[in-house]
Amino acid sequence: MQIDLSIFNPKARPLLGLDISSSSVKMVELSEPTKGSYRIERYAIEPLPRDAVVDGNIANLEAAAEAVKRAWKRLATSTKYVALALPAAAVITKKIIVPAGLRERELEVQVESEANQYIPFALDEVNLDFQIAGPAPSSPEEVEVLIAASRKEKVEDRVAVAEAAGLKALVMDVESYAAQAAFELVEQQLPEGGKNQIIALVDVGANVMNVTILRNDQPVYAREQAFGGSQLTQDIMRQYGLSQEEAEAAKRAGNLPENYEAELLRPFMDNLALEVSRALQFFFTSTQYNQVDHIVLAGGCAVIPGLDETVGSRSQISTVVANPFVNMALSQRIRPRNLATDAPSLLVACGLALRRFDQ
Repeated sequence: MQIDLSIFNPKARPLLGLDISSSSVKMVELSEPTKGSYRIERYAIEPLPRDAVVDGNIANLEAAAEAVKRAWKRLATSTKYVALALPAAAVITKKIIVPAGLRERELEVQVESEANQYIPFALDEVNLDFQIAGPAPSSPEEVEVLIAASRKEKVEDRVAVAEAAGLKALVMDVESYAAQAAFELVEQQLPEGGKNQIIALVDVGANVMNVTILRNDQPVYAREQAFGGSQLTQDIMRQYGLSQEEAEAAKRAGNLPENYEAELLRPFMDNLALEVSRALQFFFTSTQYNQVDHIVLAGGCAVIPGLDETVGSRSQISTVVANPFVNMALSQRIRPRNLATDAPSLLVACGLALRRFDQ
């Protein structure tokens, strides 16, 4: 019998990463058998009914909670604590510089007065959080502090979904930060661990493509484009007279007529590659950078076989599919082939699951 002493060490609490996207609910549970080496214990992906989550907002709380509950049941875990994330669009972030060595309370006062200047809502309508990012680049006497603010109802909606599913939210992160945390595990697989290289993380979801350009783990550019896998689903519905659910299921299972690949899938992949190239053009014209060393594809669309080659040949940039679990041990519950297929869509959930080990 294991006695849980997490009262004395709250960090040791098991925590699930729970990513609620517009098309599905994804859950990941990691453990750390030895310091700094992770094992994936279990994961689940549960489709969401259409319009349960719209533009990152919970539109149908019951439907979202039901999907979370089903995913949690499939996990067959006793862990009820979850880390959740808000879409980047729902969060205002800003870096400020403050004198080093401030006490917690002094820092809070400083953060609130700064926040007042740039948050377009009354402070009592927002959840405000901050974290010391490190010493300020300009002076050793100062530190850089990252402030994040979100409307209270956005946070409360996600917490309510977890609670309605019988779970308890302990952490609220931002999707882009969670994806970056998992991305660091992907980056280790690149030549020289991606050091001093410009890497484009392209996360293609159901409706939105998020492009984050990183150098040494620091984002130097971010852009969101309205393009995603739901366009392919719409094409399938139109071409074969299927409902949304049937089209999604057929797309995942790969049991579509022979002409599907030539008539729908290839054009969609070419289109996606074009969107990626377009996003990179925006990056080059709006920054001092003129090259990208690697493209890393993530999100539900990244699982399409051969997409990395299509994007790579169009952009002439080495392209890989994100799999943050490559160097992790797998529990006996995990089927390696299934995990390899699902990995690119689990980036945010994996990043959230990593929050369990934060000091």
